[in-house]
Amino acid sequence: MPLTPRGVCRPLALVAAVALLCAAAAPALAQVPPGGMTQDLPTADFLFGRPKATLGLRAGWVVPRERSDLYDFVQDQLTIDRGAFRGPTFAADLGITVTDRLDMVAGFEFTRKAIPSEYRDFVDNNLLPIEQTSELRQNFLTASLRFALTPRGQRAGSFAWVPSRVFPYVGAGGGVVFWRFLQYGDFVDFQDFGVFTDSFRAEGTSPIGHVFGGADVQLYKRLFFTMEGRYVWASGTLGDDFIGFDPLDLSGFRASAGVNVVF
Repeated sequence: MPLTPRGVCRPLALVAAVALLCAAAAPALAQVPPGGMTQDLPTADFLFGRPKATLGLRAGWVVPRERSDLYDFVQDQLTIDRGAFRGPTFAADLGITVTDRLDMVAGFEFTRKAIPSEYRDFVDNNLLPIEQTSELRQNFLTASLRFALTPRGQRAGSFAWVPSRVFPYVGAGGGVVFWRFLQYGDFVDFQDFGVFTDSFRAEGTSPIGHVFGGADVQLYKRLFFTMEGRYVWASGTLGDDFIGFDPLDLSGFRASAGVNVVF
């Protein structure tokens, strides 16, 4: 779907709000003493040198935008309400440190939602529901730049490096999504109103763009708790099984949390 100024500004504002909220909370959470970062910190908080990479695992919740006519069609004909495609997501990230505040990040994300349904206005000859399942699956491969809004730590002497207790970040990037929309079960032929069993499939690979914001909170030495809000823009062209429909809207917001390990 085409991007409008309004369609871009709202997601950007949402992600910016997440980042600003984390930035506002950072000083209170960090509890860094005024005299310097090394004051009163336990030995376990010191690392020998600035971390060169991060590995993260996150789980979260996807809120699809659902702004294409295929969503309208299934919501009108089937017992699938708006928001029914919301569901869990799982992600992994590998970051390589470029500068004190900048990382290059490669990521993978997986989400799948299967929704059982029936026709709202039709039943079969035995007055039983006409049932089917709609499934949306997405696998994301992404590359991003992640920028820390506050210092992630500082050197203490010649060798030691002290991580910040909390640091918010923002980022942006792109990638590809491998997606599939599948429907299987019983359906109504609107020409003769007969009921038949079949399956319909559309799948492909589409480019994506995304922005995100969040924060890392130190749990112990190299282990951080991370929370993130991310907005993705993407769409997929439907094939012969869904002739006459606009491209499938794959855009949406996802909120996630997990852990990062620095090394």
